Amino acid sequence: MSTALNITRLRAGGIGDVSTVAAIMAEAFDPRFGEAWTAAQCMGMFSLPGVWLTLAERDATVAGFALSRIAADESELLLLATLPRMRRMGIGGILLRSVIAEARSRGASNLHLEVRAGNDAEHLYRTEGFSKIGERRNYYRGKTGESFDAQTFSRSLI
Repeated sequence: MSTALNITRLRAGGIGDVSTVAAIMAEAFDPRFGEAWTAAQCMGMFSLPGVWLTLAERDATVAGFALSRIAADESELLLLATLPRMRRMGIGGILLRSVIAEARSRGASNLHLEVRAGNDAEHLYRTEGFSKIGERRNYYRGKTGESFDAQTFSRSLI
């Protein structure tokens, strides 16, 4: 029997996966920037309609996740993270394209997101067709109290 390694598999997640999501955020998001959500914030999202979680598994490890929502015909990527040791393997792109496809299938005409200015993920978003539409000054607050700007991006799904 052969085992297929290095294949990224996606699966739907739920409230039972919040501890895994929190662990990935603890590794993936530098606390200096204040981007990570608490487990309670993530759990609270599941009480809202239109929220979905996608997990990416690679080599029997949950390597990343995307948390998204839809309201009317507008969708938003709330969080996307990949374990640092599994970056540059295409997992973030697979997750993002999955969110795009799911948002489209749910009837969204646009997908929005925001990212800290200077975050390396900005390249991924631009590559996948997102355009910067705005900026929020001093939006993120890091552990030391330092503020960082957020950039708002959007992509048409029609």
